Amino acid sequence: MWRDFIFRSFSKHIGIDLGTSTTLVWLKNKGLVLYEPSVVAIQEDRSQVLTVGEEAKKMIGRTPRGLMAIRPLKEGVIADFNLTAEMLKYFIKKVHLKTRFIQPTMVICVPSGVTEVEKRAVSEVAYQCGAQKVFLIDEPMAAAIGVGLPIFEPMGNLIMDIGGGTSETAVISLGGIVVSELSKVAGDYLNATIEKYIKQSYDLYIGELTSENLKISLSRNVSQEEDKAFEVSGRDRLTGMPKLITIPWEELKYALNEPIRLIANTVRLTLEKTPPELVADILDKGLIMTGGGSLLSGLAEFLQEEIGIATFISSDAEYCVINGIGKVLNNLNYYQKILLKTSK
Repeated sequence: MWRDFIFRSFSKHIGIDLGTSTTLVWLKNKGLVLYEPSVVAIQEDRSQVLTVGEEAKKMIGRTPRGLMAIRPLKEGVIADFNLTAEMLKYFIKKVHLKTRFIQPTMVICVPSGVTEVEKRAVSEVAYQCGAQKVFLIDEPMAAAIGVGLPIFEPMGNLIMDIGGGTSETAVISLGGIVVSELSKVAGDYLNATIEKYIKQSYDLYIGELTSENLKISLSRNVSQEEDKAFEVSGRDRLTGMPKLITIPWEELKYALNEPIRLIANTVRLTLEKTPPELVADILDKGLIMTGGGSLLSGLAEFLQEEIGIATFISSDAEYCVINGIGKVLNNLNYYQKILLKTSK
């Protein structure tokens, strides 16, 4: 009994946005304590984990024989259970939380469209990392809480979160998700589209990190001018030799027209399934966009024109989900009914 009291007294509440591209960790009473790429560098025979996070990301496309840099999550779900567990253990240790002695309560977000098996995989990883209790929360719900939307009111709230592996659009009312659409057209898809375009248009192979940097260069948080151009280096498709090209900003933006239209279609499909009463609310309030992908230049304006609804980007777009999880940690009782409690 006394031992249980000690554990309760010193327990930590941990919030985790376990993303395909990035993992964010929140500690109650401390706030955001970790923002790292979801990448693990390992020996090719998987005998040893070398490093995790930022250092592992630098190795993508640069590893010698015998080493690999891997993203253990794909399209919003766990693709490699063991590596995800190792990654999460590393991050928890990095924020100086010794789960051997302190059994934490963890709140972890998951895409709303994932299967029960995929949800179970996430909770099992958390328990393996020493959690005493694990709660799951739908990603669009966490984003809505982070933005400050009145999720428990009888009114429609339309939100779209664009992450690395998935884009999710959801209508939230009375503390629940009324309708939602999950799409794999997100940050990684945009990177792949840029790689494909440059390969086909310039006969140039570029790496994952290069395409990601080009995508980021098109974001709202990077100053741009329409006449600006980017120097891009890679391997010539025909000769195999190093090659340097210059690609105009407008052309790079044009290369992403197809995925942008697919993202717009996700919103359209959501609205088509939404009850009329909630659509009326949404017309008044508009679409709120969160996630790093929402910062893509011209995306909000395109969506507004396509769906005919005012579209706004959250002022803290990249952190809305983890901010929402932080609010949940601060008042677990209040948000209890929107959380899914899991068992070992």
